[in-house]
Amino acid sequence: MASVDAKRKQVEIYTDGACSGNPGPGGWAAVLIYEGHSKEISGGEKQTTNQRMELTAAYEALRQLKEPCDVTLHSDSAYVINCFKQKWYVGWRKKGWMNSKGDPVQNRDLWELLLAQAERHQVNFEKVKGHAGVLLNERCDELARAAVPR
Repeated sequence: MASVDAKRKQVEIYTDGACSGNPGPGGWAAVLIYEGHSKEISGGEKQTTNQRMELTAAYEALRQLKEPCDVTLHSDSAYVINCFKQKWYVGWRKKGWMNSKGDPVQNRDLWELLLAQAERHQVNFEKVKGHAGVLLNERCDELARAAVPR
């Protein structure tokens, strides 16, 4: 999912999720950047988990793109990044959405939505260290925390 096409728009995305309690109320956010313009999106749920918010942020960000693009998606979520870098989803699909332990994959609904969006684009998933001063990651964290329902 990561070769660059010179004809496609080049989009940079930062995402983050937050949860007050896990499970508990949560928020998600993304910042999309294209040709120097940025767009911020966010949302929240009353009862969720941090992992669901991380997945939702990535899904909602990719869903914003109106045509196939070359995307670099930055996330501090090892859960999201490792799935794509290590291709966990390939095994999950082969095994009928069972993980390596033979248990149902958690958050399958969101994984299927995210995979469908990722397959529309050429996405390079990049790990960013959370709370390490990466400006747009910090902005996503701020937006996600603000989106947590009170």
